[in-house]
Parts: sequence; structure tokens; C-alpha cells
Amino acid sequence: MRIFCASLATETNTFSPLRTDFSDFKQSFYAAPGAHPETPTLCSGVFPALRRASQDLDFDLIEGTATWAEPGGLLNAATWVYLRDEILEQVREALPLDAVVLGLHGAMIADGCTDCEGVLLEAVRGIVGPETIIGVTFDPHSHLSQKRVDNADIITVFKEFPHTDFAETGDACVALVLRALNGEIKPVVSAYDVRMIDILPTSQAPMRGFVDRMKALEEDGAVLSVSAIHGFMAGDSPDLGAKIVVVTDNDPKKGNEIAKRLGEELFSFRGQTKPQFLTAADALSLAAKADCGPVVVADVWDNPGGGVAGDSTLMLREAIAQNLQSAAFGTIWDPMAVRLCHAAGEGGALNLRFGGKTSSTAGDPVDASVTVLKNQRDAVQSFGTSIVPLGDCSVIRFGGIDVVLNSNRSQAFSPDLFTNLGIDITAKKVLVVKSTNHFYGAFSRIAAEVLYASVDGPYPNDPKTTPYTRLTRPLWPIVSNPFEMALA
Repeated sequence: MRIFCASLATETNTFSPLRTDFSDFKQSFYAAPGAHPETPTLCSGVFPALRRASQDLDFDLIEGTATWAEPGGLLNAATWVYLRDEILEQVREALPLDAVVLGLHGAMIADGCTDCEGVLLEAVRGIVGPETIIGVTFDPHSHLSQKRVDNADIITVFKEFPHTDFAETGDACVALVLRALNGEIKPVVSAYDVRMIDILPTSQAPMRGFVDRMKALEEDGAVLSVSAIHGFMAGDSPDLGAKIVVVTDNDPKKGNEIAKRLGEELFSFRGQTKPQFLTAADALSLAAKADCGPVVVADVWDNPGGGVAGDSTLMLREAIAQNLQSAAFGTIWDPMAVRLCHAAGEGGALNLRFGGKTSSTAGDPVDASVTVLKNQRDAVQSFGTSIVPLGDCSVIRFGGIDVVLNSNRSQAFSPDLFTNLGIDITAKKVLVVKSTNHFYGAFSRIAAEVLYASVDGPYPNDPKTTPYTRLTRPLWPIVSNPFEMALA
């Protein structure tokens, strides 16, 4: 038995001032065939899962390329074609194959291609033929096209947001692929279009109960897999929006019924799922007045995980205006400032201009007399079992504020973002992190309180005003009742 695996992933914010090319993949994560590390990245959980299974079941595992770029702007056409063709050629060289397992993100958009994952899956299917099992994992912040449903036998999606279950999702996909190869099941994919786009964190009600009910359906044997695609509001895709994905054992009628029932339930949650958002001024003021710390304040929209730069200074300027003390900010992306700090050396003092470089809506650069507390080459943070590169970093201090400057864009995932760079978070009153919700899993365990600050900037955070050009059907909240409009 021969199984091929590969991973190609990024999340494209088509409204971002950034652009994505091959250098972004090399900087974030690029593993040639056979070079994938023991621990997975966000979208490559199928690699360690297949390695473990191959040891137990003694099948031939052929590993292809695994690569990931930090979410960013439109993907360069040449980069997309190069990476696509690299994997397709690896599939051809691996023939004959009993199965192909791909770790994808699902929100990749390239210049000239609005459905990269669908095109890749269709091409793989064309190479391997109709009898080969194709399994794929997706991030829920993705766009589910019919082309993907038509060409994949098995689709599993992270259920959690924060995506704390990315490794388990890879395990689940591999387990179903192996069962299909053994003739135990005949997987069939059903999908339901929820016709909405919203923020759907799963740590709190009502989404917590919704995810638990999906898991119960799997545990009870009602379905092989069930997942919710949340959609990615910053991607101008014809397939934008939430969808339910159900995999059954050759029972599409049942799959369609369950997908519709869950989809209608999810639609009933519209407008009720996102946390309470505060202004920057209110969030920082409340944090400063809290009885104990650290209070974690999320700068939810200047989130590199959503494809923007992560160099906005708007929250920091508000902190300066309030004379905030005992605070740490993580991070502000500014490779030039990092280079200057490394040149100054630890303990060095300099007049530094940093942040505010990539967008006119992200605030002006900050000019400050700073002290360099720490310089670190190739700094990292953790996200579950994954190691996330931050590149060369510097910690600077001015007034009562410490700021982590990084050279590899990344949202904040874990408190070790700070502690790995020598910042004692237990001694801080306020921690400001650039992340929409992925920070919550790890930071909530050390936080006295968690606050969410909504600061307008380059991220398109209101679908009602976002200038989409590719929508093919009505969606809430752009329209109040998309199903009535669809019938009309």
C-alpha cells in the first residue's frame, strides 16, 4: 500500500497592503520531501500522523513538500505555480498510489487563481484517477468550493477556534483514509451553505455547545466526520462564507440532512458569537485599573494571522497617551528597527523610529528614546505542539512599556512569546497582544482578565462595508436574509 502526503498552506487577505511570494514560505516554514520535523505546523498534522501509522501498519509513505507562509496579501502567481507544480510532479513520481493526503489551509488566493486548493485537488485527482482515496485537512477560516467537495473523498476541518485541535484533525483524516483503504468505509462528502460570515470563537457559548454536538455525532457513529467552515472575511472569494461539511459512510442523504440541520442552527447564532469589543482607550483604561494582573488586551484587527502586517501603532499610541505602566506589547513587526537594536546591543540606548510602515491606516511610526533590553536571533514561540518562528527579535523599553519587535510576522499565540525573550509576565499589569482569538487558549490560563479591543486599521472587519467583487450569492450580514434573496 502506497500513500503520498504533502502540505501547501497560507491564508490570503486580498485587501492587505502586503504581498506573498516564495520568500514568505521559506521564512515561515519549508520542508523538502523527507525533511518535515517531528512536530506539525498548523496545516501539516497529517505528516506525523502518517509516520506513526506507517510504523504500525507497514505501508509505504512517500512524503512530498510541506510549506506554510504566514497569512498575508495576494499570492504571487509565479510562486503559486511553482509550488503547485512541485507537488503535482511529486505525485506523478510517486505513482501508483492508493491514497493522497494533503494538509491545506483553504484560504489561499493567488494572482489569477481564486481557488488554489480546489485547483490543486482537481489536478491531483486527474493524476491519480478516480479509485485513489484523497483526504484533506482544512482550517475553518477557509473557502469551501464545490471543486474541493467533488475531488476529495474525505475532508476534516479544525473544529476549534483557537485551533487547538490541528494535530487531532490530521489524526482524524489519516484514520479515515486508512479505514477507507481497508474497505471498512466508503466515505461520501456532503456540504451545506450557511450563507453567513461572522466571527465564531468556540471557547464560549453558543459555539462551545455547537462544537460539542458535532463531536458527539462523530462519537456516536452517526457520521464519520462533521466540521464547520467559518469562512475568512478578508478573502474576496466566490465561495466566501460559512459551510457545514459532513462525511458519511456512503449515505449522502443522511449527510445532507445533518449538514442542513447543523447549518440552520449555526445561522441562528448570527451576530451572537463574537466577544465584547471595546475601544482601545476603554480596554487599556480598564486594564490599568484592574485589581491584579496581568490583564491581557487583544488588538484583534492588527493580527498578522489575518494577513495584515502587525505593525500598527494605534494601540501603542493610546497606551503612551494614558501613560500606561508595567505593560508589555507583543509584537510590532519591524525588521529595520530590529536590525538597529541588534547593532546598538543589549543595554544600548538609541532614538528609534518603529512601526507604522506598511499602511496609512495603521498609525504613524513611533519615535522614542528606548533602551534595548534583549536581542535574540531566531526567536520562537509555541502554538500547541507547533514551533512558530519570530525571526530576529528585540525587546525595547521606554517609559513603563516594553515592546517586542520581530522580523518574522506572527500573531501572538502563547505567553512564551514574552518569556522566551526574558519578560516576566507575572510582574506585568498589562499584556497587549496582536491576535483575534488564537492567543486565548494559552493566555487565558495566566490572565487575570481578557479584554478585546477593536481598533480600525487595514483589516476589513465589517463585511457590510468591505468592497467584495467576487461574491456569487447573498450573505448575512451584507443582507439580512440571504435565503429569501436566494429564492427570489
